[in-house]
Order: sequence, then C-alpha cells, then structure tokens
Amino acid sequence: MDLLEYQGKQLLSRHGVPVPEGAPADSVDDAVQRARDLGFPCVIKAQVQVGGRGKAGGIKVAHDPEEAREHAQAILGMDIRGHTVHQVWVERASDIAAEYYASIVFDRSGKAPLVLLSTRGGMDIEEVAADDPAAIARLHVDPLLGFQDFHARRLAFAAGVDADVVRPVGQLLSRLYEAFVGEEAMLVEVNPLIVTSERDVMALDAKVTLDGNGLFRHPENAELRDPSAEDPQEQMAKERGLTYVKLDGDIGVLGNGAGLVMSTLDVVAQAGGHPANFLDAGGGAKAEEIVNAVEVMLSNPKVKAVLFNIFGGITRGDEVARGLIEAFAQVKPQVPFVVRINGTNEEEGLRLLAEADLPNVTVEKTMDAAAARVVELAAA
Repeated sequence: MDLLEYQGKQLLSRHGVPVPEGAPADSVDDAVQRARDLGFPCVIKAQVQVGGRGKAGGIKVAHDPEEAREHAQAILGMDIRGHTVHQVWVERASDIAAEYYASIVFDRSGKAPLVLLSTRGGMDIEEVAADDPAAIARLHVDPLLGFQDFHARRLAFAAGVDADVVRPVGQLLSRLYEAFVGEEAMLVEVNPLIVTSERDVMALDAKVTLDGNGLFRHPENAELRDPSAEDPQEQMAKERGLTYVKLDGDIGVLGNGAGLVMSTLDVVAQAGGHPANFLDAGGGAKAEEIVNAVEVMLSNPKVKAVLFNIFGGITRGDEVARGLIEAFAQVKPQVPFVVRINGTNEEEGLRLLAEADLPNVTVEKTMDAAAARVVELAAA
C-alpha cells in the first residue's frame, strides 16, 4: 500500500525522523489558512502517489496569501501522470544547503533489507544509478543483527557525506530503519534528505510503501488506504478476494495458481501477445470465483481476448466449466475466449462446454496452442 507524502512523513515522524512542519488541505481556502498558520514563505505540494510532481508544476513556493491561493487553485484538480490532485500539503519552506538521497527497500534477491545513501539527492535515483553507480552507497542489513551505528558510518563515508553531518545522517538512517521494520514497510525513501544551513538533517520528502499483508497488525495504517487512488479493476478484485494485477496489454489471462498464471503470461508473450492482467482465481476455484474473475477481467475495456488456462489438481474441471457457463449467462462477454482445461475432471468440463456451445469460445489442448490462438484473436 503506497502512502501519500504527508502520510509517509507523519509515519516517519512517529519514529523520530525530523520532518518540516506542515498540514494537509483539500480545498483552496484550507490551503490558504494553513499557509497563514505556518507563515511565509511556504510550499504548496500536490499529494499524489506518483513521482515527477515538481516537473509537472505540482510543487510551488508561496511568499504571501495571494500566491498561496493562486498556487492552490492551480494545483488542486491538476492531472499528474494520470493522477488527479485532491489534496495538497502546505509546508514551512526549508533552507537547503545540501540534498542527499536515502532509502531502505526489501531486496528479495538478497533476502534482506537494502539501505541506499547518496549525496546526489533531489533527482531521479535511476538516473544517478545509470550515470554514476559509484555515487550510491549500498548495504544489506542482516535482519537478526539490525541496523547498527557502524552501518551508518560505513554508508556515510562511502557516499561522501560531509564530515560534520555524518552523525545526524546516521541517526536519521537508524530511525528510518526502525520505521521500516516497525511498520512492516517494503520501501521507505527520502528524496531529498536535506542538510540545512544550520546543519540540521531532515526528510523533505517521503515515499513509503507498506506491506498490505501486514496491515491487520497495524490498523492505524490500514485506515490510510485511499481507494480512490487505486486502480478500479484491482480494487474490485481485492473486494472479491481475487489476486489481480493490471498490466498494459490487451489479452486477459486467468489461471488457477500463481505459478500457472506466471507461466501463461510468459507463453502469451512468447507468442507475440501482450497480457492485460495477472489473475489467479485460486487453487480450489469454484464456479462463483470463476464468475467473479471473468467480471473483473472484462471490466478492463482494453481486453480484446481472454485466455482461460486451468490445470485441475484440487480444482475440478467440471466446476470451472460451470463457472464459465454461468459467467457467460450473467456477463455476456463480447470478446473471444480461448479455453484450456487439463487435469481433474477435464473430460466432464470439456463435455459441459461443448453442450453449452458458448459463443466466441475456442477450446485448445495445450498452452502453446491456446496462447497462439488468443494472440491471433486479439489481433483480428
């Protein structure tokens, strides 16, 4: 679950990470009042779960109430890379002497948290990594040992942090790690981490991604979820207990079991197609789950064809066939389906599909043949 900047800052501040004083506002009048309360100059910052706000004009400095009103009117309602701005964060302006970058991410390949630190903050870290990889200091942290003072010093010296702020930067990294572990985060990123002219260190921005699987242990964080910012198909799938990830293609993919769905995505790509989604109906999918899955898939207007790939283990082919037949009765799909059923009760399932004689449904025996056929139909 991704948090807005101000939500991330509030979360980090609970763990002692210093952040500038600020307040959220969801109307122009509220933004002006927050600016008056904080004093001038202040910064009006769009709150959306996407980067590039500054380049899009979503971050403005106001020196008086008139400027605050002008900036708030321009930013609220603005579209930034497909995200509409519904809130702004009004923040006391900071005196910036240096901009650093700091983040902690769970590195699945390394099976440990990875801490990154660079003195080249305020810009896309991907560009820094491409242009000058040595500018980013990296350190994996043993989860059993935790983040220690010597870790902070090693990172600071490797990154080339100014000597007089090595200690406060290390303290901030320690608190970031405390927040990362304590809140069950997958990513905590501060860009920029600033050094002021007074040589204070604070988080000027915050990007936080929480592990949704751990939210039941953090009800206060679960309340931060913003359904309006989520993809409508992914939100619908979540409400129906389905595992769904929206992709950029036009071929809907449904399978039972994450491994089978991943394999199906690969086979479709090898056949020259572009999957529109990852959808796992579950290892023991029943007719009702199949109906729900079809509804979610077809709610995406980009889908031109669907590959329905079922391997029956604990899932029964006849139950899946009944679900598909019911889905056609309820949803009445207007796009072609390619169906491959193999395993438990496959003969019964295929017999039911043949008797139902569903429109625009093609049955194939292998994954390769099914993928080739669905790609052909999507291109037609």
